Amino acid sequence: MVIVQSGLLAVLFLLELSALAAFGYWGFQTGNGQLLKIVLGIGTPLLVAVFWGMVVSPKASFPVPVPVRSLLQLLVFSLAALALYASARQTLAVAFLIVAVIDVVLVYLWKL
Repeated sequence: MVIVQSGLLAVLFLLELSALAAFGYWGFQTGNGQLLKIVLGIGTPLLVAVFWGMVVSPKASFPVPVPVRSLLQLLVFSLAALALYASARQTLAVAFLIVAVIDVVLVYLWKL
């Protein structure tokens, strides 16, 4: 059972990193000018990472109850999937969202 729980947490961590990559990819694909692409490509993942670290992470500066944390995780992952979808990566967006929802629900149910 410990192996499964560790696997779920590992997948959650990989989802976090993938979400940051998705936001960066979206940022570099969006916008008309090179400067805007750089600002969005670097700034968006940076803002999401700061938000995650301050509110969503287990050792957050501003901790929230577990149900709220799970909902915020789903929100960030949904926005990352939307960013992929908007970047013409629809199949990847759907697959990412399915894995994210399943993993967040299982982590919540097992109280990890």
